[in-house]
Amino acid sequence: MEARTVEWTAPPEGLRERKKRLTRQRLTDTATAMFLERGFDVVRVAEIAAACGVSEKTVFNYFPTKESLLLDRWDTTAASLRTGLADPDVSPVEAALRILDAELGAMTAWIAAQDDPVAAGAAVQRFGDLIRDTPSLRAHHRDTLDRLVAIAAEIIAGRAGLHADDPEPQIAATALLGLWQIQFGGLRGYLDGSRTPDQVREAVRVDVRRAAQVIDAGLRAFLADR
Repeated sequence: MEARTVEWTAPPEGLRERKKRLTRQRLTDTATAMFLERGFDVVRVAEIAAACGVSEKTVFNYFPTKESLLLDRWDTTAASLRTGLADPDVSPVEAALRILDAELGAMTAWIAAQDDPVAAGAAVQRFGDLIRDTPSLRAHHRDTLDRLVAIAAEIIAGRAGLHADDPEPQIAATALLGLWQIQFGGLRGYLDGSRTPDQVREAVRVDVRRAAQVIDAGLRAFLADR
């Protein structure tokens, strides 16, 4: 059989899918703005629904919890981890770095596209402050990171022929997800108004790659020995 390269393209978005995507985006954007302005605990889901012209039930059809209205992007990260870490030709650290680069690029591109990038950067900082200062959001954030660690451990274990609960996949996955914490911390530190979005991206990228070097050699050796 002759080998061929198949190019896959996403199917065109139908009207129903587009409407659902836009509704979801409107809900999370509205909720985020209200939470940042007034505080997470003060704003009720019913208020968010009214502001978007939908029922409270509709909100929960899209977002299972109030916390997920604000912390919804992790689903994309989970999907990227499942795809990236499963590639046997790419080291787990490199796969994680590619995902982080894409997420960082999207964030700094959004900041650069705003009328006032400095104000947009300050809003990103307030977003981080809101999570840190709200117990329910901190708990949701930790739970989500635990779920991502479990996903990464399962894939790494599969590549090494081990069980996901074995210590090596567990520590490897925990270290990998720690790179996201480095990226968050870098963004908070560098978005001080003294750097352009491109400079912020490069500074954060350097920090993340410095951290990645600490775990890369060990992970490569671990997988090579299996």
